[in-house]
Amino acid sequence: MSTTSAPAAPTPEQRQSTLRTLRSPRLLKTEVLAGLVVALALIPEAIAFSIIAGVDPRLGLFASFTMAVTIAVVGGRPAMISAATGAIALVIAPLVASHGIDHFIAAVILAGVLQVVLALVGVAKLMRFIPRSVMVGFVNALAILIFMSQVPELLGVPWLVYPLTALGLLIVFGLPRLTRVVPAPLVAIVLLTVITVTASLTVPTVGDKGDLPESLPSLFLPDVPFTLETLQIIFPFSLAMAFVGLLESLMTAKLVDDITDTHSNKTRESWGQGVANLVTGFFGGMGGCAMIGQTMINVKASGARTRISTFLAGVFLLILVVALGDVVAIIPMAALVAVMIFVSIATFDWHSIQPATLRRMPKSETAVMLVTVVATVWTHNLAIGVAAGVLTAMVLFARRVAHFVTVERSVAGEGDDAVATYVVDGELFFASSNDLYYQFQYALDPDRVVIDMHASHLWDASTIAALDSIQEKYAKYGKTAEVVGLNQASSEMHERLAGKLAGGH
Repeated sequence: MSTTSAPAAPTPEQRQSTLRTLRSPRLLKTEVLAGLVVALALIPEAIAFSIIAGVDPRLGLFASFTMAVTIAVVGGRPAMISAATGAIALVIAPLVASHGIDHFIAAVILAGVLQVVLALVGVAKLMRFIPRSVMVGFVNALAILIFMSQVPELLGVPWLVYPLTALGLLIVFGLPRLTRVVPAPLVAIVLLTVITVTASLTVPTVGDKGDLPESLPSLFLPDVPFTLETLQIIFPFSLAMAFVGLLESLMTAKLVDDITDTHSNKTRESWGQGVANLVTGFFGGMGGCAMIGQTMINVKASGARTRISTFLAGVFLLILVVALGDVVAIIPMAALVAVMIFVSIATFDWHSIQPATLRRMPKSETAVMLVTVVATVWTHNLAIGVAAGVLTAMVLFARRVAHFVTVERSVAGEGDDAVATYVVDGELFFASSNDLYYQFQYALDPDRVVIDMHASHLWDASTIAALDSIQEKYAKYGKTAEVVGLNQASSEMHERLAGKLAGGH
């Protein structure tokens, strides 16, 4: 009797293959349904972000379409969703209020150019300097922001919204335990819509968020003068948009890398975001970047892994709002709120706040995570939150490393032949070298002092200045202090800067 073995499951890298997925009906179905769920979830978000930015909802919807379709082709992270985002809306809103739509679109186009330039100069490599604790704080803060963004949808609404939302949560959490043939978020959206329509329930719907477009996006050239004055107006907004967009996109890409056990090309993702914003600007969209919530729906809730889901999310979005706008408009917001609450709970790193984890984790790591969360949630600005987390990590690291420097003193010989030797052990930079000055016994030491640096390394001008100050202090006592044992790099820096730095103690 012959036996046939089941085909081996694809590796995480193989699962990202577009061609392999197209040849597999099962995998292709997963990507198609994931794209549909994401498209449905994108609609109210894009409308809401348009309102935040102070523009017509069509600009947010068109941006979500062009961003998703473009990034699916040129981006570096498969299955990540890019669209109109709240972070970009907050950055760009003041420009819309002060100078109108044309300057706004010009700023989006310039932001795309800046992102391409930043990618070419290697900005993606800066991701290596973001500590894990900042990444955990970033994820937790986003989960909190996603949840907070749903709270207004549950306030001042008919009481029927609450049982509908509860039913939606029951479906998205419970259905995966029974079957994963169809994404649970899609089942929740369809079922709650059917219940609402058949029972003629009066609850807030997607249509209440704003008018949906009735035509396809067309090419748009901003009517602004090509002058230095225009550049001065839009450049600060474009630069902020470029940095915030890249930061959120690269952080989200790293998160998806961890979830899917794969590696993505961050440099390609960076210039891909720039190209996507360029395309979006020329089609009159509000610009955008990676969306953590919709990406989690796509990757974690729906199981998508390829560019197909990202591409179809954009295509389905356009079809839904243009051709099926009347159908989409009747979807109850309770269904989408349930999906987004599920996303926020699934996104949060619950392990990071478990008592056992907090006991094992260094207090400095926990502090960095908390600073990142608080700063992000307080300002609703991911760039500020991550910057605050990285700065806190740098300060705590410098403080910790500064205490690793030790100075040991010994005296050999007697009388005029006596020599005091100080052995300095540790890395010397601005945080540690400032205390070095106070480690010497200037008045008690003999006339000859040797500062042995063979176990240390000089990293910056602050250390050279500290050594100059030490030698000057001994000179005031009529004593000589000789620095010996420097390695080659430290010696070259010392020869170049010693005695040439003004100031000191």
